[in-house]
Amino acid sequence: MMNKNDYCVIMAGGIGSRFWPFSRTSKPKQFLDILGTGKTLIQDTYNRCIKIIPNENIYIVSNKDYKNIILEQIPGIKESNIISEPLRRNTAPCIAYSNFKILSKNPQANIVVTPSDHLIVREEEFLTLVQKGLRFVEKNNALLTLGIKPSRPETGYGYIQTNSETPKNISDQNFYTVKTFTEKPDFEMAKVFFESGEFYWNSGIFFWSLPSIMEAFEKFLPDVQSLFAEGYYNTEREISFIQDIYPRCESISIDYGIMEKAKNVFVLKADFGWSDLGTWGSMYEHSNKDNNDNAINGDAAFLYDVRNCIVNVPKSKIAVIQGLKDYIIVDSENVLLICKKQDEQKIRDFMNDVKLKKGDKYI
Repeated sequence: MMNKNDYCVIMAGGIGSRFWPFSRTSKPKQFLDILGTGKTLIQDTYNRCIKIIPNENIYIVSNKDYKNIILEQIPGIKESNIISEPLRRNTAPCIAYSNFKILSKNPQANIVVTPSDHLIVREEEFLTLVQKGLRFVEKNNALLTLGIKPSRPETGYGYIQTNSETPKNISDQNFYTVKTFTEKPDFEMAKVFFESGEFYWNSGIFFWSLPSIMEAFEKFLPDVQSLFAEGYYNTEREISFIQDIYPRCESISIDYGIMEKAKNVFVLKADFGWSDLGTWGSMYEHSNKDNNDNAINGDAAFLYDVRNCIVNVPKSKIAVIQGLKDYIIVDSENVLLICKKQDEQKIRDFMNDVKLKKGDKYI
C-alpha cells in the first residue's frame, strides 16, 4: 500500500547539450528515446516512480517551454502537477519551488527528488531503496542522497566520501554520514577514490522530509527561501508571481547551496546499475552493440570496416560509413556531427561555435 505522505519531484529542465545534435533546446535528451527502447528517459522515470508513489503526489519540474511535451509523453499526469519554470536557475530554486507547492498540500510530506534522465538497470532494487530512504527521512531530521558504488575510476561524476561507521543512533547499517563532497576529479584522483573504497558516485537523487529541507533552505539559502515564501501557490496568481521572482533568484545547485554545507547529510549506499547518461560515452556503455562493437540507433546505416563507433541516423536517411574506428556519428535534422569518441567533451564547444556563426536554429 502506498504512503499518502510520500512525494516525488522529477527534475526535467536540462537542455542535454552534451548530446547535441541529437538533443536540441526544443527537445532535450530527457524527451528522447536515447537507448532505442521505445520509451523516452522521462517516461521511464515516471513509470518507475508511479509504482511506489501515488500519482497525485508526483510533480515534474521543467522549463515552461516543455510543458506540452510533458503532457504529450506523460498522459497520466495532471497539468497542475507540472511545475513550469520561466527561466533556468539550476536545481536549488526548482526544489524550493516544488517545496512550496507541496507545502500547500501536505506539510508532512516525505520527498524523493530525482533527475528525469538517468538509467536504472535493476529497477526493483532501486524502488526498494527509495522506500527505505523515504522511511529514513520520515523518522530522522536528515538530508539523504543515494551514493552509487563506483565500478571504475570515472571522471564524469562528483564523489561523496563517507565516514567509516554508521552513527550509533541509526539502526540501519546502510546509512552513513558524509565526510566530504568532491567535484569531478581528474583520472589520477578518480583512481585514488575508486581504490580507497570510501568514495561513492553522487547520484543527484535526494530524500528529505518537507520540514527538514525547509529548515535547510532557511539556514543556508535564506534569500532563495524568502523569495518563494511570498507565493500564491495553486492559485490564479501563482504564474505571475513566479514570473516576477525568478529573474531575481540566485542560480545555484542544491549540492553547492545546501548539501555541501549542512551537518545532517547522510548517504544511503547503493549498487543497482546506475548511469546519469550524461554523455555519448555513457550511452555507448549501456547500448546494445553489433559484432564490431558499434552502438547503432536505427537500421538505416550500412557499415564497412567500422569499429567501436556510435552511429545515430534517422530512419529517413541511408548512411554508408567506411573505415572509421572510435567515432561518434550523429545525423539529426539539420546537423551532421562526426567526432572522435575521445574528444566528446569538445561537443559543447562545437555547439557554441555553430550557435555563434549560424544561429539558434541549429541548436
